[in-house]
Amino acid sequence: MTSRDDVAPHPERTSLLRGLVGTSRPLSWINTAYPFAAAYLLAGGDRWWLMAVATVFFLVPYNLAMYGINDVFDYESDLANPRKGGVEGIVLDRRLHRATLWASALTCLPFVVVLVAAGTLASTSVLAVSLFAVVAYSARGLRFKEKPVLDSLTSSTHFVSPAVFAVTLTGGEFTGPVVAVLAAFFAWGAASQAFGAVQDVRADRSAGIASIATVLGARRTVQLAIGGYLLAAVLMLGAGWPGVLGGVIPLGYAVSVAPFRSITDEDCERANAGWRRFLWLNMVAGFLITQLVIIILLQR
Repeated sequence: MTSRDDVAPHPERTSLLRGLVGTSRPLSWINTAYPFAAAYLLAGGDRWWLMAVATVFFLVPYNLAMYGINDVFDYESDLANPRKGGVEGIVLDRRLHRATLWASALTCLPFVVVLVAAGTLASTSVLAVSLFAVVAYSARGLRFKEKPVLDSLTSSTHFVSPAVFAVTLTGGEFTGPVVAVLAAFFAWGAASQAFGAVQDVRADRSAGIASIATVLGARRTVQLAIGGYLLAAVLMLGAGWPGVLGGVIPLGYAVSVAPFRSITDEDCERANAGWRRFLWLNMVAGFLITQLVIIILLQR
């Protein structure tokens, strides 16, 4: 006869599962899966099974690897970060570090094998760059997140590369409008990472961690982020009709960040309010982009 203890979840397994889900940032899963899926549809992809496989990959395993590796190698600084513990990430228990790294690799592996086998040299090259950026951002020995400017560029690569991968996977062409949208997306991503670093200027400096914000200072970094959003809006002018309407979206981010344009290093933590608003603004932006994608698809 089976006892209740035999069928009850093992505490350590439950703890590991919670840790893996928490470190993968569920609120951010859509931020990498959506760019792939939208770009795949807009590029005319018709292998639905492949779209499903890649979308699931960029939804969960990709985020587990990106944020899990980050939480493992940022453990010491995360302990002193008051923002950790909610939607902005967890402090990953040291006992779960090895398992998290293994889980990150093993959950990605079967998807990567399928995507390489079904893809082209171009798509495989893009996927390789994407995965390298995921590892290089946080892993010891590389730590691109501690190399000012490169930190913002690498972070933006995390989110733009799934869209670029979709275009190459479908054999799509990098026309003027396509390049304009991808360039605007990249400017948006770099600006967003820079603004996100502002709230940690004092904490990062005290921990000896470099970032674009610790080098430029809080005020100039916010102003640079606003400039990045405005640049994204300008680049969208090359997206053609009705894609050009998407230029309104980065303007919304610029308006959201503008109140912090005079922030100082001493009160940099005040930018956290803007960052939390940024997280929810992404939901609104996603809805608007979805409507635009539907309109474009219906016109075909």
